Amino acid sequence: MEKSKGQWSSKLGFVLASAGAAIGLGAIWKMPYVAGQSGGGAFFLIFVLLTLIIGLPMLLSEYIIGRATQKEAITAYKVLAPNTKAWAWIGKLGIIGCFLLLSFYSVVGGWIFVYSGVSVVGEVIAPTVEPGAFFGQVTGTPWIALLGLGLFTLANVVIIALGVQNGIEKANKFMMPLLFIMFFVLVVRAVTLDGAMEGIKFFLYPDFSNITGESILYALGQSFFALAVGFSCLVTYSSYLKKDVSLPNSAGSVVGLSIFVSLLAGLAIFPVVFAFDMEVASGPPLLFMVLPAAFSQMPFGELFLALFLILFLFATLTSSFSMYEIIVAAIIEKWNISRAKITIIIGILVFIASIPSTLTYSSLGDVSIFGRNIFDFTDFLVSNIILPIGNLLIAIFIMHIMDKNLVKSELLQGSKMGEGFYRTYRFLMTYIVPTVIVVVLGYLVIQY
Repeated sequence: MEKSKGQWSSKLGFVLASAGAAIGLGAIWKMPYVAGQSGGGAFFLIFVLLTLIIGLPMLLSEYIIGRATQKEAITAYKVLAPNTKAWAWIGKLGIIGCFLLLSFYSVVGGWIFVYSGVSVVGEVIAPTVEPGAFFGQVTGTPWIALLGLGLFTLANVVIIALGVQNGIEKANKFMMPLLFIMFFVLVVRAVTLDGAMEGIKFFLYPDFSNITGESILYALGQSFFALAVGFSCLVTYSSYLKKDVSLPNSAGSVVGLSIFVSLLAGLAIFPVVFAFDMEVASGPPLLFMVLPAAFSQMPFGELFLALFLILFLFATLTSSFSMYEIIVAAIIEKWNISRAKITIIIGILVFIASIPSTLTYSSLGDVSIFGRNIFDFTDFLVSNIILPIGNLLIAIFIMHIMDKNLVKSELLQGSKMGEGFYRTYRFLMTYIVPTVIVVVLGYLVIQY
């Protein structure tokens, strides 16, 4: 029976796993359509600033909590605050949030699974196929969408059941480098299309006239979503980390990669959107309409599309691994159940919980919750409510509950950073991070 206490075999394995948790649907799928709906270049600039000022300190905080305790999310808070059991609810909220996130994230993963399979046989960019209609067929046919969901869930179950080194780490080491290579191919083709410059300008030129309070709320949610912080997933990941690894260097690498991939995603998507006169604010379907259009203009486009979709599927899986792992590790810690058994049970529960979001674009299309369909409501609840609250609670915990000397020693251990770095981190976590989160959440309360 495998215990939840595993360990990364190397610093690279940890960084790639953390980057894999961050670089998935958040950076590749969600960033382009949210930016398209929220101001383009101005939104991206705000996202980058919030990622550096808010997201990076929060990422470090989760690393500190996990490595200091060598425990999964719920137990970590119990160890650090043994006299106040309520703090363990930060980890429990993370598990609830991850479960809800998986209930719509897995739906998109299923779409990608279907697209990957169909692209292999050359049916996605065939002359008779219209991208929008094809997307509608995939998402609007219940058995196809549910089949994709089932395959995506099964892939997660298999990898998580294999464990930390043999499953998560090996998968990330293989998947992430290949994704970057294919991304560069797509970006080069996208920016050389006729009319691409308008898309580049939209994404990189900050026009603040379209920015609203809601745009800033979405940028903060996107920052948290793109780094996978707020759910304590990375508390669990860093609990498998050796003490000689520099947390600042690891966090800096993950943040840099996340921003870079978000940049590549924008440069891959928006030039194509403008070149083919697509709707820039078309929402979740955007990526699935843009990719076929872009690759249809390339020699051997069907082959490259199939490769990219498979690698995009890999990136989606590496993110979902972290969500499954926080749930599985917590249950193994509490009840000492075998990893394989509990992973299968969690996979079944996630599949069932994902069915309403899966059917949003077909038989449950008329169902509305606070003016949003099931899929969009779940996304909004997780990204813009649960994630900010989770990050706020972690910020309060690490600055006011956790021992200050332990925070400092974990932050600087294995690193060349000094007292100045610690003071900057502490200032951001004490004043800037909670203030920004409270202001943004206050705006949300006033608006809704």
